[in-house]
Amino acid sequence: MTTQATANRVSVTDAGPALKRIQITIPASRVAEHIESQFGSLAKTAVMAGFRAGHAPRSLLQKRYGPAVLEEAKKELFSTAVNDAVKEHKLQPLGQPIITKETADCTLSPSQDFSLEVEVEVVPEFTLPAWEGLALQRPVIDVLESHVDDEIRRSSYRFGIPTRIDGPFEKLDRLVGRAVVHIEDAEAVFFETDKALAVVPSDEDGGKGQFLGLLIDDLEATLLGRKTGDVVVMNTVGPEAHELEAVRGKKLRIDYTIREAERITPATNEELLAKSGIDTIELMREQVKMILEKRRDEEQRGALREQVFEQLAAAVDFPLPERLSAAQAERDLERARMELTYRGLEADKVEARLAAMRGATTEQSRARLKLFFILAKLAETLAVEATEGEVNGRIAAIARGRNLRPDAVRTELEKAGRIGEVVLQIREAKAADRVIGKATVTDIDALEWNKQIEAKMKSGASVSTAPPAAS
Repeated sequence: MTTQATANRVSVTDAGPALKRIQITIPASRVAEHIESQFGSLAKTAVMAGFRAGHAPRSLLQKRYGPAVLEEAKKELFSTAVNDAVKEHKLQPLGQPIITKETADCTLSPSQDFSLEVEVEVVPEFTLPAWEGLALQRPVIDVLESHVDDEIRRSSYRFGIPTRIDGPFEKLDRLVGRAVVHIEDAEAVFFETDKALAVVPSDEDGGKGQFLGLLIDDLEATLLGRKTGDVVVMNTVGPEAHELEAVRGKKLRIDYTIREAERITPATNEELLAKSGIDTIELMREQVKMILEKRRDEEQRGALREQVFEQLAAAVDFPLPERLSAAQAERDLERARMELTYRGLEADKVEARLAAMRGATTEQSRARLKLFFILAKLAETLAVEATEGEVNGRIAAIARGRNLRPDAVRTELEKAGRIGEVVLQIREAKAADRVIGKATVTDIDALEWNKQIEAKMKSGASVSTAPPAAS
């Protein structure tokens, strides 16, 4: 039983927006007790020359293992004390505690109190805005024969035959080579790889393209007309929202040595029929149309949800953590990757969209962070949960988008600790759908909707990760 004399002394104060400073003093008596317990456990198992296991003298154990025992005891006392303080004060941490240098450098002593100090970013406190009766627009479009033609054309490249080429490179050629990334003012190479993939942008890309996860504005001009063996230089600036903090806002130079290249010869309709197992081109067109209609419906639902997100975010304000941590940025991107794949976007378009997200402004990134807190609270307020069947269904959809087996995707997500993010996405979508059910929805032509999206993008406003409804 912990008495008042041996209880930890805990102080929790505000240290900034959504930031708490926790100061804890662990009495010397508890420190000594824990150190003694550590040595007691060691004495039972330690093996030293000339002594039977568990019979080595305490003085020898202290001489050989003393520093290690003290360090381990310090880690355990620290972890337990911080966790207890977080629970006692009902804090909701966003990440690992930030330890002060004094705490990290101090040495534990059985005759002294152990004083520690950490800072913890926490979930902000706010009141959920009114969510019933929102006015929403539903983009509407008919799937036309021209849309079917475009999708079949994309499929013809996806299932086409690659042929090795030397150049000069044309649009949509795929290149592989060695990339070396340098950061301004740094002598050492920041990153290098021998398998960097580049695709010469198509007409619809406006000269831009993603490379190593970065959006390169002049990628077409850099690669068009080049040949294997050429070394090209790309200069860009690390996005402020990049998940790697060392890259943010820094001038980057990428030296790219092109070693291999291939050009896709599109598959013929007959070859597509053979690959799909469909008998006639008419049946294939019907199936493609059904796929596009399902994709349209998903995008339409996504557009409604995005409006819910935007309106809720605009209706409430609260302080956000000052630091967009690497973990938060990475989580943001991975959630977007899963959502885009779930909605049926091809892998190369997913990576291009993520590169654009990395290139977003700090304000846009913080807007997404704000939305994360709002949606989590909305889902909690509405008591929505994700069933195992819904989780399995979403994983299966993600697997289809990546041409993998569902069990392989589940294993990958479990190893990365990201199953919880799938659950959270389902909860957020279900909560948004509840809001949509209470909203006033009017239809809008998809072309007009796309104009609104483009205007938002030009103004720097945050927009959905979903593709436009008419794409």
